[in-house]
Amino acid sequence: MLKIAFHPIYKHPLPEGHRFPMLKYELLPKQLLHEGTCEPQNFFEPELPNDKYIVAVHDPEYYYDLLNMKIPQKKARKVGFPLSEVLVERERIIADGTMKGCEFALENGIAMNIAGGTHHAYTNRGEAFCMLNDQAIGARYLQAKGLAKKILIVDLDVHQGNGTAEIFQNDTSVFTFSMHGAGNYPFKKEKSDLDIPLEKGTTDATYLSILKETLPKLIASEKPDFIFYLCGVDVIASDKLGTLGLSVEGCKQRDSFVLETCLNLQIPVQCSMGGGYSPDIKVVVDAHATTFRVANEVYF
Repeated sequence: MLKIAFHPIYKHPLPEGHRFPMLKYELLPKQLLHEGTCEPQNFFEPELPNDKYIVAVHDPEYYYDLLNMKIPQKKARKVGFPLSEVLVERERIIADGTMKGCEFALENGIAMNIAGGTHHAYTNRGEAFCMLNDQAIGARYLQAKGLAKKILIVDLDVHQGNGTAEIFQNDTSVFTFSMHGAGNYPFKKEKSDLDIPLEKGTTDATYLSILKETLPKLIASEKPDFIFYLCGVDVIASDKLGTLGLSVEGCKQRDSFVLETCLNLQIPVQCSMGGGYSPDIKVVVDAHATTFRVANEVYF
């Protein structure tokens, strides 16, 4: 059975001017249930995790400053919205959803997190709506419990996974792969183990050709025993924060290829949703819902 992390706190409203990005977290589970892609038993509710798994990735001083609302103003501004205790709690619960998802992926081949993909969170700071890096925390969780040794992070959000790259920059046990818009934020990129920056307006054919050429070779050379997939839908042409030109169908083919590759090679995969900012919320929800539809089709 496909297991999906979702908690009511995911849809916690942000201050005025920041609410739109949160709306999809309310609508996506409803859509999946309404269309029959999922049943209530597909969903599990994450909790507040043990801090030790978070400080295995994030600098303890930074983390406890977050908990105590003591982040310096200059650093807080980089996050992009006003910090609050409930938003920090939300980020912690998202990380737990990804960690528990790792366990379900080991059992079932795949698990999903309705939220997550907080790949702009660095070891000691947050950026761009990300405070704690859920998939980095998940990777360390797996390694700490002896459940995986070599991990591959496949980041196909339109934005480079700069925080993830920084966290694992000196760690050969986690390979970071980011394929993203060259002209997208962050404008000063970090160095992933493999970066593929794409030109503005890159369409389905080019995108899929590059991905299909790259991913199998990467898996063959790195031999990961677990994969994290950041499946942002901000790669589609209508996205107001993206620079690429994929169609919704192209995005679906991207997901199908990644998940079929993981299944065929019998490598467990945990998926976090990442970005999606098309002006029409129906487009955002449908694009994200398609990732879940594909997961069900491929695995179940």
